[in-house]
Amino acid sequence: MENKKKKRFYMRLTLLTLMVGVIVFTIYTNLSKSKNEVLQVGDTAPDFVLIDMNGESHKLSDYRGQGVFLNFWGTWCKPCEREFPLMDKQYKKVKDNGLQILAVNIGESDFKVQKYIDRKGLSFPVLIDKNKSVMETYNINPLPTTFLVNPEGKIEKIITGEMSEESIKRYMEQIMPS
Repeated sequence: MENKKKKRFYMRLTLLTLMVGVIVFTIYTNLSKSKNEVLQVGDTAPDFVLIDMNGESHKLSDYRGQGVFLNFWGTWCKPCEREFPLMDKQYKKVKDNGLQILAVNIGESDFKVQKYIDRKGLSFPVLIDKNKSVMETYNINPLPTTFLVNPEGKIEKIITGEMSEESIKRYMEQIMPS
């Protein structure tokens, strides 16, 4: 009788361990799969909706037909700070030709971002990705990272790191509607 109970106990323990292993493996596979799906040139840029510092909503797909210079940044990022005035200068020249800059801040406070914008005098929309969901979708690392999105909504180029004024100008021309 005692032996039968032990066998049943070990059989149940083995089945339970196996089931837990399968569940853990399934969860791990699903989580790591979404993290590893890296966006590439030619992919459709994932849609998102973020609010800018004026409380206006910006949906990426609303900019179809325009080129979108999608820049991810942080106030603490020195390369971001150096390229912003250059981006703004080029933006002022091309904004009426069907090009939009969307500068996505990664999860900082409205106060800190607004203070930064005011100090820099930026004229393009600055959005805040409060919960970092857009950052995760676009697998952003490091900052700055810029996605060139063509008028059809496809990723034309992915730039990581600081850009010069000449490269910013060239990239903007690359995604300008014809």
